[in-house]
Amino acid sequence: MKAAVRKLWLSRAPRERMVIAVLAALLGIASYVLLLQSADRGRGQLRTSVSSLRTQAVLLDQQAAEYARLRAAPAPAASPADLRSVVQGRADAARLALTRIDAPDADHVRVALGAVPFADWLGLVSALQAQHVRLEAARLEALAAPGLVSVSATFARSRPQ
Repeated sequence: MKAAVRKLWLSRAPRERMVIAVLAALLGIASYVLLLQSADRGRGQLRTSVSSLRTQAVLLDQQAAEYARLRAAPAPAASPADLRSVVQGRADAARLALTRIDAPDADHVRVALGAVPFADWLGLVSALQAQHVRLEAARLEALAAPGLVSVSATFARSRPQ
């Protein structure tokens, strides 16, 4: 095989061999330049990715430290007030009329609200969460009027873990 290639090469005129050699060299140089450009472009993309990932890693470390701090902190004391009165008081403060409020036990309250604005409902849930009362279950139904919902929900007193 090697001898056949050498024979073929030598059978060419010296001018043809020179043209083939120059074209091969140009092709090799062009391939090398394209390879360098591709590598440089990839390196630039990786550099951008690395800086983004470093930022995310720092943020993750901060969040992990905050999580550890919160885990180590003592659990907030539950409000000594009756859960039903806490929920009723927050609903009254938000000017939401409860159509039904039941307390099956000391740590749970079931409420029903007629037509209330959705934003007001979210405000009530946020206000109760600030008092360590969590939303355990909820069923919302959109009403015909835009932005109004009918709500049935169960709230529970947050327990330390």
